[in-house]
Amino acid sequence: MAIGETVITIVGNLTADPELRTTGQGAQVASFTIANTARVYNKQTGQYEDGAALFMRCSAWRDMASHCAQSLAKGMRVIAQGRLQQHSYQAQDGTNRTVMELQVDEIGPSLRYATAQVSRIDRRPQGPVYGNPAAQTPTVNTGAGGWSQQPAQSTQPAAPADDPWDAPSDDRSSFGGFGKPDPEPEF
Repeated sequence: MAIGETVITIVGNLTADPELRTTGQGAQVASFTIANTARVYNKQTGQYEDGAALFMRCSAWRDMASHCAQSLAKGMRVIAQGRLQQHSYQAQDGTNRTVMELQVDEIGPSLRYATAQVSRIDRRPQGPVYGNPAAQTPTVNTGAGGWSQQPAQSTQPAAPADDPWDAPSDDRSSFGGFGKPDPEPEF
């Protein structure tokens, strides 16, 4: 996220199912509109009245796009947070137009009037990866600008044999003699 971007959160209902498209470069994008209508209490009539409606056009990209298409539907109340962006263009009739769009970073169902069942997507990579117990020969940085399939050798010097912090003593404590009373001096 760039410095100075306008980040907003909007709560409202989806006006239609998200539309999932794929760009020429292969990235997926889901487009949808969130409508929010403020309700204002009128003291003179003693009733709530609808205020002005806000229709915010939104887009979600890549994995989130397919998650939105699978999880969200028309009428759902959602909470979306993202970066507000302005686009200007020239319409077919020659007039200049400006639109505001929310590039969604986070979105989810509102639990104010509903419940939701969440399913986590398995994102574990397939095949050997450094730190993966299933990996036979992890790829490690050799430090010389190259990569190797061999595990890195330790560059740490071996601890001295009399290091009390290195190995447990006879009483199996890893603290050595720490906390034990000093022996009585002999006179």
